[in-house]
Amino acid sequence: MSSLKKHLDKIRPSFEEGGKFHAFRSVYEGMESFLFVPNTTSASGASIHDSIDSKRIMSMVVIAVLPAMLFGMYNIGYQNYKAAGTLADASFWAVFFYGFLAVLPKILVSYIVGLAIEFAWAQWKHEEIQEGYLVSGILIPLIIPINCPLWILAIAIAFAVIFAKEIFGGTGMNIFNVALVTRAFLFFSYPSKMSGDAVWVATDKICGLGNTLPDAFTCATPLGEIAQGANIPYSLCDMVTGFIPGSIGETSVIAIAIGAIILLWTGVASWKTMLSVFVGGGVVAALFHTGGMTPIPWYEHLVLGGFAFGAVFMATDPVTSARTETGKYIYGLLIGAMAVVIRVMNAGYPEGMMLSILLMNMFAPLIDYCVVQSNISKRMKRVTSKNK
Repeated sequence: MSSLKKHLDKIRPSFEEGGKFHAFRSVYEGMESFLFVPNTTSASGASIHDSIDSKRIMSMVVIAVLPAMLFGMYNIGYQNYKAAGTLADASFWAVFFYGFLAVLPKILVSYIVGLAIEFAWAQWKHEEIQEGYLVSGILIPLIIPINCPLWILAIAIAFAVIFAKEIFGGTGMNIFNVALVTRAFLFFSYPSKMSGDAVWVATDKICGLGNTLPDAFTCATPLGEIAQGANIPYSLCDMVTGFIPGSIGETSVIAIAIGAIILLWTGVASWKTMLSVFVGGGVVAALFHTGGMTPIPWYEHLVLGGFAFGAVFMATDPVTSARTETGKYIYGLLIGAMAVVIRVMNAGYPEGMMLSILLMNMFAPLIDYCVVQSNISKRMKRVTSKNK
């Protein structure tokens, strides 16, 4: 690594003002800051030195999401072999590598398209390249069906990065979660590729791994079957472990819980937001179940679909969520409650979590404003009462 650092320092003059490649200065700085901690400090104003920076925060989120991603890869192969009737004859590695080779192109497309836009935007605006897309790039492939075409995914990513992030000012300035905007674009622009019976299991033979499924095979998600009035053919154990159809990284509650522990232990995510989402969803689901409006108990709502994944990795996004301590409780409760309301009341949107988080992204600044104004009013009344 020291030799690489020396090489970067050697070629630095070529990328500075007046150098041969000065037009690509932001690209050089982006690569350097990604590989090493910059040794530059602000020239004026107050600087607060801390052991954590945006790159470390993004890296922790990527590490936390790895268990869900790895299990999702295995589950893709598991669902394929199970549907083809050859699961008993397949080894663990055959099942895993089938899913790995199915998911890898989506991860590559996500990073190639997203980072290309980030680099181009930074060059155009003469700004530094931010690390924000490091997390979005890994989250996007995990919240889509395995059979989503790559060209559609590329269009959705380009739309989300430009209109949900860069147009607002880049990392830290976006109002809506970039990964969820990608999913929303896919859901409303290409609904047949995001829902139905045929999008949750990879149906092609990949590099000789797995078997092509019969033409008559269908595989709806549990929430999709509930929306159609059918009973869930999966046990609670299946829902928690994740051996059910669904988006790549959203099925295993255990893998998501491991990620949650990492985020909470490192202080990257807020436990207040995370807990409030589950409480809000659980209370509303219990009310609906008691009233006979939903056939499944409240705790199954919390382990089905993208509820757990959204609560852990999406709702806790520090940029788009509420930032006041009281606001985090309100924000999380409303997300969980709204997700269940959408699931139960609208059969056309059996998931609900995506729409609820995007809706509350829009109201997060208002929640913080109201909390701050409430605190100001309380303090003003306290001061007035003391003066009297």
